[in-house]
Amino acid sequence: MLRSAIRSTGHYLPERVVENSWFEERLETSDEWIRGRTGIERRHFAAEGQTTSDLATRAARDALDRAGLGVDNIDAIIVATSTPDLTFPSVATMVQSGLGMTRGFAFDVQAVCAGFIFALANADGMIRSGQAGRVLVIGAETFSRIMDWTDRGTCVLFGDGAGAVVLEAIEGDGTNADRGILATDLNSDGKYRDLLYVDGGVGTTGTAGQLRMQGNLVFRHAVEKLAKTAHTALDRAGLTGNDVDWLVPHQANERIISATAQKMGLPMEKVVLTVADHGNTSAASIPLALAVADDQGRFKRGDLVVTEGIGGGLSWGSVVLRW
Repeated sequence: MLRSAIRSTGHYLPERVVENSWFEERLETSDEWIRGRTGIERRHFAAEGQTTSDLATRAARDALDRAGLGVDNIDAIIVATSTPDLTFPSVATMVQSGLGMTRGFAFDVQAVCAGFIFALANADGMIRSGQAGRVLVIGAETFSRIMDWTDRGTCVLFGDGAGAVVLEAIEGDGTNADRGILATDLNSDGKYRDLLYVDGGVGTTGTAGQLRMQGNLVFRHAVEKLAKTAHTALDRAGLTGNDVDWLVPHQANERIISATAQKMGLPMEKVVLTVADHGNTSAASIPLALAVADDQGRFKRGDLVVTEGIGGGLSWGSVVLRW
C-alpha cells in the first residue's frame, strides 16, 4: 500500500529576535513572569514588508534543497496559515509562484494552531489516493500583525516563522512498522469559538482584527484534548504510548506541553521543545519543531513520532508517523 513519508524538512525564521526584555519596556510585565507562565524567552518578528508568503517560500526552498529536489518534482503545495498576505489568492499560490512552479496545484488550510496537522492529513489523503506523489506541506505565520500590543496576556506569546516538509509516496506493507504516516485524528467544536479568535474579518469589520483569547480556558481544553487525540491516533495505528519515541507538540506553552506529556505517560526527554526560542508560531510551530529536531539529528530512521496541535475553532488533531 502507499504511505506518505517525510523526505525532508525546512524552516525559516525572520532575522529580528525579540527578547522578553522588549516587552518589559512597554508593558507591566517581566521576563520572569513570561518565562514562568509560558517557558518563552524570545521570539522572531517579521520585518516591515515581509509577508507570510515570503517566510513560507524560504522554508519551502530549504526543504526542497535538503531533499535534493526541484519544483518539477512537486505535485502540490498546501500552506497552513491564519495570517495570509491577502484575503485571496492563497498563500500557497504565492509560494508556487515564488518557487517558479508552473504545474500542479496549491491551496491554503485554516485551522489556526492545528493547521499544520490538518494540512498534513489532507496531503496524506491525496498521496494515498494517488492524486499526488509529492506534496510540500508548509506552516507559516506572521502573528505579530494581529497582536493587541496593550494586552499583556496575549502579545507576549506569539512569534513569526515558517516550517515545511516534503511529503512523498512510498511503498509500505500495510503494517504499523511501515515508514510514513500511520494514522491521523482531526476534530473541531465550534461552540468554543469565543475562547480564541480574531475580532475582525471580511464579513464583519472589514479589517484584519486582533487576537483575543481566554487563556485559562484554552489551557484546560488543550491538555485534555491533546492527550486524547494522541491516544486516538495511536489506537488507530495499533500502537500505544510505550511505542512513542518522540512527541512533537504545538509549541504554545511549556506548561501545556509538559502536562500533556504527563497525561500520555511520556518523559520530557522524549518531547521536542522549541517554545523558548520561537514563542507560539501557530500553524508554523510544529513544522519548525520538526525541522529543528531534524537538524539536530534527534530523529532516527524508524522512530515513532507523534505530533499534535490545538487552535481556534476550537480545532485539534494529531498525526502518528514513523520517521
